[in-house]
Amino acid sequence: MTARIERPLSPHMQVYRWTLTMALSIVHRATGIALYVGTLLLAWWLIAAASGSAAAYSNVQAFTGSIIGRLVVFGYTWALMHHMLSGVRHFVWDLGFGFKANEREALTWAALIGGIVLTVLIWIIAYAIGGIR
Repeated sequence: MTARIERPLSPHMQVYRWTLTMALSIVHRATGIALYVGTLLLAWWLIAAASGSAAAYSNVQAFTGSIIGRLVVFGYTWALMHHMLSGVRHFVWDLGFGFKANEREALTWAALIGGIVLTVLIWIIAYAIGGIR
């Protein structure tokens, strides 16, 4: 007869103490998913522009010019910037650097703050040069 072997349970999210590094690693995955969805909006815009149809292009412009559309594009911009900087953070780790606690925290804060700052700068520049009306 086979006896049941008691194995330890694998720890899960309720067991771990949440850290900023852990949260931003999860956010990195979420922004990757958001970029897939946001790229559909970019493809919609490119297809409308390439079609030569003024009506198709004006539909895209009407959506992206609305409050909801601007929030979506702003969120897409943030997801892109955050995912890029978080990817750099993971690349630094892949190279074998940044594993000390203070280095890990610094890289995490840099990705978080850098993503926000870059997003705001991009939008300020876009408004300043007249790209957004």
